Amino acid sequence: MMPRAGLDTQTVLTAAAEIADTKGVEELTLATLAQKLGVRSPSLYNHVHGLPGLRNKLVIYGMNQMREAMARAAIGKSKDEAVRAIAEAYLEFVRRHPGVYEATNRYPDMNDPAVQKAAGEVVEVVIQVLQAYGLKDDTAIHIVRGFRSMLHGFASIEQQGGFGIPLDLNESFRMLVDTLLAGIHALHEVK
Repeated sequence: MMPRAGLDTQTVLTAAAEIADTKGVEELTLATLAQKLGVRSPSLYNHVHGLPGLRNKLVIYGMNQMREAMARAAIGKSKDEAVRAIAEAYLEFVRRHPGVYEATNRYPDMNDPAVQKAAGEVVEVVIQVLQAYGLKDDTAIHIVRGFRSMLHGFASIEQQGGFGIPLDLNESFRMLVDTLLAGIHALHEVK
């Protein structure tokens, strides 16, 4: 069966991301995607292998988009300025793409080499920024894990409406990142 003219995998993923971000990742089905694209569901099988295949491609798409946003934010910056920039890029990505972000955390098949590669490239952006502090080997990985946990925790709580006290969330986030930076500086001074 020939794919519909003008319909390619990138178009399918962009439409899937729009559904996930506007309606929620649970609403992303082959039927809703086909309806958005103006095709019949079987036409999607030229681009994805069912709903699991669509979700897997969306995970990779999301990780790649996040990596690009973080890498762009770090250009021309170093140390604290770079850490703040990639942290803000991460949070902004989650705010703009809540469904895609949720998919990256809910559906990753870590046995898939393409998912491993995409996830590794996100981590590599953070590691490159942290190299300016002289953090290496296991210490760098521990800091990356802590950084990711901090970003994911804040973003997830915000997404779920968990910050009920009427204080500026951006200021809370800045303070959180600054606290991590103080810890990195303390580790760097010990070395």
